Amino acid sequence: MSINQRAYPEPGAQSEALLMHFNHARYVYNLGLEQRKLNDKTQRQRGVRVNAATQQRELTEARREFPWLREGSTVVQQAALRDLDRAFVNFFKGHADYPVYRRRGSHNSFVIRDLSVRRYNRKWAAVLVPKAGWLKFRVTRAWAEIEAGTSARVSLKHGQWFVSITTPPAAKREGGRGAVGLDRGVAVSVMSSDGEMFTAPSLTGGEQKRWLKLERRISRCAKKSARRERAKEELGSLRRALNNRRHDWVEKSTTRLAVTYSFAGIEDLNIEGMVKKPAPKPDGEGGYLPNGAAAKSGLAKAILASQWGRFAQRLSDKMEVMKVPAAFTSQCCHECGHIAPDNRESQAMFRCKRCGHAANADVNAAKNIRRLAVCGGTLRERAKVRADANLQTA
Repeated sequence: MSINQRAYPEPGAQSEALLMHFNHARYVYNLGLEQRKLNDKTQRQRGVRVNAATQQRELTEARREFPWLREGSTVVQQAALRDLDRAFVNFFKGHADYPVYRRRGSHNSFVIRDLSVRRYNRKWAAVLVPKAGWLKFRVTRAWAEIEAGTSARVSLKHGQWFVSITTPPAAKREGGRGAVGLDRGVAVSVMSSDGEMFTAPSLTGGEQKRWLKLERRISRCAKKSARRERAKEELGSLRRALNNRRHDWVEKSTTRLAVTYSFAGIEDLNIEGMVKKPAPKPDGEGGYLPNGAAAKSGLAKAILASQWGRFAQRLSDKMEVMKVPAAFTSQCCHECGHIAPDNRESQAMFRCKRCGHAANADVNAAKNIRRLAVCGGTLRERAKVRADANLQTA
């Protein structure tokens, strides 16, 4: 896990050293990516392989040859190559897209290892950054957690500095009792089987208008103009506020569930596929057929705004979580097991066509998820067992 703290570098030499580390980390990352792209199939067949180990050795040679690169920290530059290697590992595992070049201004960060921290008082501490000295940050977490950190990432986002300290995984706290099923949706971000709603925060009406106004202003401004940069900073502050709200909501909601229950069931959703752009449909005459891209774009934005992935990840960090098949959870009656699309009368209303059971659709789905997490199997199998039992009784 990581602990994110606001940092406050000293103006002048320290800030310039941190910006130098940003530039060196980005340069080494992009150069390593270019080298891996050039390592084609023919070279691999000849036994020429480019991996993290070979690039680390070549970095040492490059530092001997280029004095400007030698001015930076080898710790920062080696960490950039480790970031690149991790990006390729995630790509080959299917967890991420192929790595892309880091642009100036959009990837202002670097990593330091063998962390050294010192505490000044209850509110302030500092982390040692190679060739930049002690970087002060505001302490908002328990010092024991910060002191246990193994590495840190220094970043600059929308004019604000941060130190994200990586710590060993925390032991899962003693939770409550019982199990809960959680249904993730768009109208209601998360609904529990006990009827408790968790809705992700969004921008207010005034903030949405301001967001659109800033986007229009940016589109009309000349590139690299001072007016455009000011508008981008304002938009960045809005985006940062929204991200902070969502992050806070995820942490508080998952902690509440972990304290109340000991076990949770959630649907095993392919979120990456659900938000992926649909493939184009050529019509054979040089044009394209409608592929529902506009409708799916709106759904994808709503899914990402509901924080499905982050919610599930943080919940699994804090308590035991079981993923269950998502098929028919919204169509199956929790009371009698009857499965039919017509059971879902509307987005919010569920009414079974067989037994007449009526309930909130999301609560009914959450109860089905809870049952699958506790008992196992699929809803089709359980519906068949119930039907056979009813025939024997009759």
